[in-house]
Amino acid sequence: MSEDTKETYFGHYHKTVIEPPKGWMHINVRELWAYRELLGLLAWRDVSVRYKQSLVGFGWAVIQPLMTMIIFTVIFGKFAKLPSDGLPYPIFTYCALLPWGYFARSLNDSSDSLVGSANLITKVYFPRMILPLSKVFAGLIDFAIAFTILWGMMFWYRIPPNAGIFLLPLFILLAMLTALGTGLWLTALNVKYRDVRFVVPFLTQLWMYASPVAYSTSLIPEKWQWLYGLNPMVGVIEGFRWALLGKSAPNIEMMAVSFGIVLVVLAGGLFYFRKMEQTFADIV
Repeated sequence: MSEDTKETYFGHYHKTVIEPPKGWMHINVRELWAYRELLGLLAWRDVSVRYKQSLVGFGWAVIQPLMTMIIFTVIFGKFAKLPSDGLPYPIFTYCALLPWGYFARSLNDSSDSLVGSANLITKVYFPRMILPLSKVFAGLIDFAIAFTILWGMMFWYRIPPNAGIFLLPLFILLAMLTALGTGLWLTALNVKYRDVRFVVPFLTQLWMYASPVAYSTSLIPEKWQWLYGLNPMVGVIEGFRWALLGKSAPNIEMMAVSFGIVLVVLAGGLFYFRKMEQTFADIV
């Protein structure tokens, strides 16, 4: 179970009292900050283990989105001839694959973070939220490596950065919050229902085709774009294309709905995670 801790002093003795959390939505930010070194250690461990004894190493962070871009360009760009809003199709889809790849990896890793660390959870106390958080931060390293290829593509296609690039950190943050919120839901569910890990890859694949990765939102009738915005990754991907490639501004109503859903998913994930946290050590 999860605990909140408080410290008291009796003479020269230091005593730590472990108590149940005070509420489902009570997030001890100070405690999370106190364990920031553990967060960084776990994030780096995930990255190093992923590429340990790998022939290509960190090159996989680039190979995967590049190969997906090539496949999408041939199938959807050349054969299906899907519109790309006046942009070269390879960079149009690669710009979307960056946030999507980060989100998909973070979601898959965080959904199994508690079960995968069962021995740690049952033996030592630390804020349980550190585990899915570490997966979200670990994904940023792959994202940063793959991002260098996008700079090269922008130079190749002569697409200069525009003022929107200053809002790019906002869209990266939204991708992180979406991955964290969804991951909190799934990792808490996975503790109780172990078949969730089999559903996540299928869910991720369906989610990708429901997001504007290989196609433009211009294919969606304008009157239905607000409904399409219920997919939180729509706002993230469209924001990336606008901020980096100078794409025309997306539908404001669609973006507002998408951003609102991000907050709803995050709040719901925190709520459910805190509700289930008291039973993690007992059933994991």
